[in-house]
Amino acid sequence: MRSLMEELNAVKMVEKKSKFFAHFYSIDSLEDVDNILKIHRRKYKKANHHCYAIRFIKDGQVIEQSKDDGEVGHPGKVLQEILAKNDMSSHVLIVSRVFGGIKLGVGGVSRAFREAGNGVLDNYMS
Repeated sequence: MRSLMEELNAVKMVEKKSKFFAHFYSIDSLEDVDNILKIHRRKYKKANHHCYAIRFIKDGQVIEQSKDDGEVGHPGKVLQEILAKNDMSSHVLIVSRVFGGIKLGVGGVSRAFREAGNGVLDNYMS
């Protein structure tokens, strides 16, 4: 069966020399997430973290998953909140971070992931 995974939008954000690459995908199965992660790990080889959130409806049930990938500040949860707030139902929001040498702290990391996630969705919806 051919996947209908589609990248809908992407943005790049820089915060204190760290680069955040946010991508927004439409998916038709949860298995698409593994393919998306493979793409991001190849595309952003210097990224320390690939954090993501999934919101998917299967058999009438809302399935939500997120992954912080070792990053501080629970960015997966932050991205999950963005998907839920915008009522996305078959989507993945992934942000890959390339560390720029300046620590952002827990609050700064959460803020940066929130800005990147909101930025890619705002750009998509406008």
